Amino acid sequence: MKAGVIGLGDMGSGLAKNLIANGFETSGFDLSETRMADFTAMGGVACGGPGDVGWHADAVYVMVMNGDQAKAVIFDEDGLSSTMETGGIIILTATIKPSEAREIGAALDGTGLRMVDSPVSGGFPGAQGGTLTMMAAAPDDLMAAAKPVMEAVSGTIHHVGTAPGEGQVMKSCLQSIIGSIFSATFEAAALAAKAGVSGQALYNVVSTSGAGCGITKTALENIIDRKFEGTGSGIGTMHKDLTISLDMAEEMGVPLFTAATAMQIFHQGKTKYPHGDNWICARIMEDIVGAELHR
Repeated sequence: MKAGVIGLGDMGSGLAKNLIANGFETSGFDLSETRMADFTAMGGVACGGPGDVGWHADAVYVMVMNGDQAKAVIFDEDGLSSTMETGGIIILTATIKPSEAREIGAALDGTGLRMVDSPVSGGFPGAQGGTLTMMAAAPDDLMAAAKPVMEAVSGTIHHVGTAPGEGQVMKSCLQSIIGSIFSATFEAAALAAKAGVSGQALYNVVSTSGAGCGITKTALENIIDRKFEGTGSGIGTMHKDLTISLDMAEEMGVPLFTAATAMQIFHQGKTKYPHGDNWICARIMEDIVGAELHR
């Protein structure tokens, strides 16, 4: 089985790294020449476009930023659908709108290609370490066929449904929780800073309490070390994911009070610090209270 990855950024490069490490011949494409050079250096087969990846691979990960990009790399003239052989597997790990995943699935009907709708969680560390959590929606036989390449990049694979869009629905629910935890952490950090609490003391208490999940610990550690850029968790991704969660909630008439507040914090963070990572939202809160949290 030969693998492919389209989109070799913080997440896609991790997919490629672990596919190669697990013995899969891996083809890849990205618009960035730097990313392509890094991919080749790790042992990947550089391709000139999505169609070229499809020609080389039996199963291709699509790890792009949004639904329009996913549709383009699959259906454009030089897309995967133009070159992949019948039975080829597309693994949609990008986080997009559930409705967009359903559209892609419907458009693939009759092409001979199959899709696993499987957004992921675990961020940059999970992608690079091969420990991502996958939320996969596909029929049982397709899950079995895709299992080898999925196990190469994942620590936990959840079979959450059988139809396109069902994986994205699960990711939307998850991101509404994660975004809310992030925003509560930013607020607590600002409260501690204003009260004169040391960042190390706050981290020690939170990390050994019931609130000490990976999300809060990672966020607090980056805040107190003042690491707001280059950590592999760009703010644009969470901002986009929360937008998807809130759009889905609006369609279904479900109130998301806490996630909506988190969205406002991330919106302000992205507006003021567009090149920052998630934790840079803490600086929004710090600017308001006039105090910073340091280790």
